[in-house]
Amino acid sequence: MKILQVITSLRMGGAEKLIADMVPLYREHGYEADVLLFDGSDTPLKKELEEKGIRVFQVGRSTKVYNPLFILKLVPYLRQYDIVHTHNTACQYFVALAKLISGSRVRLVTTEHSTTNRRRETRWFRLVDRWMYGCYNAIITISGKATDMLSSYLAKAGKIYTVYNGIHLPVFFNAGPFAKNEIMAGEFFLVSMVAGFREEKDQDTLIRAMALLPDNYSLCLVGDGARRPVCEELVKKLGLERRVVFLGVRNDVPRLLKNSDVVVMSSHWEGFGLAAVEGMAAGKPVVASDVPGLAQVVDGAGILFPVEDARALAFHIEHLMNDQSWYQQIAGLCLQRASEYDIRKTVDAYEKIYEDLYKGRI
Repeated sequence: MKILQVITSLRMGGAEKLIADMVPLYREHGYEADVLLFDGSDTPLKKELEEKGIRVFQVGRSTKVYNPLFILKLVPYLRQYDIVHTHNTACQYFVALAKLISGSRVRLVTTEHSTTNRRRETRWFRLVDRWMYGCYNAIITISGKATDMLSSYLAKAGKIYTVYNGIHLPVFFNAGPFAKNEIMAGEFFLVSMVAGFREEKDQDTLIRAMALLPDNYSLCLVGDGARRPVCEELVKKLGLERRVVFLGVRNDVPRLLKNSDVVVMSSHWEGFGLAAVEGMAAGKPVVASDVPGLAQVVDGAGILFPVEDARALAFHIEHLMNDQSWYQQIAGLCLQRASEYDIRKTVDAYEKIYEDLYKGRI
């Protein structure tokens, strides 16, 4: 079976990391699996796939991914594969349109990586989305809450499947830390957040929480994106330049997490929260925004705080620092929770959907 994964880019993000982890496993299991990017800019994840022998195609090399010419460029690819699996909005729309003009009988699959988005607030978009999702043979969501919300939005649930994300657990279990002074000089309690600087993420609240904490607390922000300059300006405004470091996109996240004392996932909304699972797998206490999707992953193991509440976030971080028995309890619960999210379980579930589509069972 020939499977093509289509995504806007392989920059930092949960969906991007999921593809980088899953496609090599599809190859191991005998599938011919490739990747197509709307923005083929070089990134660590793209390099990682290419070094593993995965074919990575591109229809552009710009962050301007809503280029209508991409629809025509997609047509030849749709004729070469049995399954085309899309991620991200631009890919969802353009692949659906490309199939209309291609004459291809390819089966289309899409994964909805969030519980909600700005489009769902507009009635016009609901009509467009109902058409678009109707072009897909299977729709996959990454949490039960995401399934419920998408089913309500589309007023249908017949071909929506829930598959929880996963990670390569041993990579995080066994990672060796850096020396802390390789990241920042001095003795400090290190807080980390791994996330793209996008509208659904809320690094701003974490930065404001740092301003409420004593000077021996430092913050490491991993990732890149359009909102990074906004956050850098906020750090300057609050006088936190010596305590906050922006590391950009990294391919050594497991080691960075092992260096951390606490891992935070501060978000406005989430579909799942893969970075929270990574923090838990590194054996660290995870403190996360109480939003659907993310809350289901963290609740009962890590700590949840109200959305955009910097004071509550600062309190939880400081409590972990000052109470070692509480710290060890939360870290242990997080490590135990992480074991539920093995990437191989995720791959098995996706492959079953592919096989059922290919053989006409769904």
